[in-house]
Amino acid sequence: MSEQRVVRPTPISGFPEWTPQVRAVEQRWLDHIRAGFESFGFASVETPSVESLDVLMAKGETSQEVYTLHRLQADAKDDSDARLGLHFDLTVPFARYVAQHFNELTFPFKRYQTQRVWRGERPQEGRFREFTQCDIDVINVDSVPLHFDAELPRIVHQVLSGLDLPAWTLNVNNRKVLQGFYEGLGVKDPVAVIRAVDKLHKIGDEGVREILLGDGLTGEQADACLALARIRGADAAERVAALGVTSELLTEGLDELTFVLDELADLPEGSVVADLSIARGLDYYTGTVYEASFDDDPDYGSICAGGRYENLAGQFIRRRLPGVGISIGLTRIFAKLVAEGRIEEGRICPTDVMVVVPGAERRAQALRTGALLRERGFNTEVFHSTAKVGKQIQYASKKGIPFVWFPPFEDGGEHEVKDMASGEQAAADPATWSGAAG
Repeated sequence: MSEQRVVRPTPISGFPEWTPQVRAVEQRWLDHIRAGFESFGFASVETPSVESLDVLMAKGETSQEVYTLHRLQADAKDDSDARLGLHFDLTVPFARYVAQHFNELTFPFKRYQTQRVWRGERPQEGRFREFTQCDIDVINVDSVPLHFDAELPRIVHQVLSGLDLPAWTLNVNNRKVLQGFYEGLGVKDPVAVIRAVDKLHKIGDEGVREILLGDGLTGEQADACLALARIRGADAAERVAALGVTSELLTEGLDELTFVLDELADLPEGSVVADLSIARGLDYYTGTVYEASFDDDPDYGSICAGGRYENLAGQFIRRRLPGVGISIGLTRIFAKLVAEGRIEEGRICPTDVMVVVPGAERRAQALRTGALLRERGFNTEVFHSTAKVGKQIQYASKKGIPFVWFPPFEDGGEHEVKDMASGEQAAADPATWSGAAG
């Protein structure tokens, strides 16, 4: 017999995985996020992990990071998979979903979606090639009321505030402010400037200024763009006015930004802040934009982001379907806290009770006991063999199982349960036991 080839198990960079006790915490987070979204009336949808490349390429620059799909042993004549790719976010698949199911949906359609996504970028701290996003979006026919631009950050604030995170701030801007200001300056290509300003936190003022000058802006125009980007705080509108640039689109954007901030004024001070450096470089954002980061580590990357888009679904259907959405970067947040030891690990397994098997002849009774406890809501496992009782108890101890159940070891005997934390053991009835040893 030939020796079996042994493949060394090595982690793949950018693809995180957790131990059971860490995964248990992540699942609790997911349950908390889901409950928070549903409390505001958002319905869950799930789209395939794979989309047509024609769909995925619609988003612009991020489309360059798509993992395409090919079968290892594909027939050279069969190119059916050649135009497929793994989705790199949930917004574009959602737009396709709305267009495809347009006649089945009730508008405004409020959905949440929690799935893995894949991006072919270089892994580094806070950046992964596979990660989980938690999105909420509102899409409507013809127009989306502006109050949704305030409701989405309120939902995120409520959800993240329940996860005991390090201090974080949600920064808000409006693309109309940026585009209107640049148009008022006489800039010929405002979108190019928005893309440049979106790099401000990565390359700094001088780096952005160099890009702007390379794009044909004058030194005075570049300085004005940077002055706008430095504006942050409650008096943003007044400080923009002081720069002396005017346009109708700028006024409209400032009015919308002020409305959103006023709607959120009841949140704790500093939770939501106007920050005119927030650009969100993707072309499809047209109004409010969001970006959140940790206060003590702003360079780690955004932990939450999104914005308003006017017609992302319009490429799939001849209807105007504007929307607004925001996404929580679950893996980015969670991985940071795990790495820093801030996660209090959960149990190794979800079992509440382990039923001892006294012997082969008593296994059927142990199984019946386990089934009864399970019916009453206790996560219950029956030991997998007829090993010595001490070994069975040791197994339960290693797995952190809170209670060990002893069915009768002889006819007419009593059931007993042991509290593994206190060591207390007492008689109990599986039909009435409440979850305590006494």
